[in-house]
Amino acid sequence: MPRHDGRPGDQLREIRFTRRFTEHAPGSVLVEFGRTRVLCTAMYEDAVPPFVRAENVRKPEPERAGWLTAEYGMLPSSTQDRKSRDKAGKVDGRSVEIQRLIGRSLRAVIDLKQIGERTIWLDCDVLQADGGTRTASITGAYVALWDCCLRLKDESKLRYWPLIDSVAAVSVGIVDGQPVLDLDYHEDFGAETDMNVVMTGKGEFIEVQGTAEERSFPRAQLNALLDLATSGIQRLTAMQKALLDE
Repeated sequence: MPRHDGRPGDQLREIRFTRRFTEHAPGSVLVEFGRTRVLCTAMYEDAVPPFVRAENVRKPEPERAGWLTAEYGMLPSSTQDRKSRDKAGKVDGRSVEIQRLIGRSLRAVIDLKQIGERTIWLDCDVLQADGGTRTASITGAYVALWDCCLRLKDESKLRYWPLIDSVAAVSVGIVDGQPVLDLDYHEDFGAETDMNVVMTGKGEFIEVQGTAEERSFPRAQLNALLDLATSGIQRLTAMQKALLDE
């Protein structure tokens, strides 16, 4: 049964990456999942948070690690009704949850000991939202992180190449009784079950966030959703690789 936008159930929306979208950040990309558009940037500073510094003082120099963290926000015009800006100390709970997810996802594929005692900041700013902003953010942030690491390499600030794998994410759900891939807002709003899946390029899971919105779902549907997400992430990983090989 075709979806409301004509896609079959296992088809991604049109995915586009515009690499080096801004000039000042060492890594930047505009990532588009259909009408969802997120600007992902990666920058670094030669300092680490106090808790990392406290751990490092007890370690020999080669074992001292850096840190990677993420921030996420939605511009006021990213939704049909104006969204209020997050203010210092008053970030809404959804934004906090998503930026923690982005940070966890990218830390899973980087060896922080190789970047020295510095922090990499990933900023994901939603320019336009139509579902899947967190999955687009993770997928784009990896591209920005790669280019940031290239800058560190060019400046001889790496001990060794730090990225041990790639990472991408996609949403899946049950809509009108059928499993579907890469939900837009219309589908996400009416989904019976929705799930966000984060995986490495090697096919290992980093995080699975799934919720039954109206009724419980059987193990068979869970397996179908994970299989659908895996196939979608494999395609996203191939796109990332082709982009970074340019």
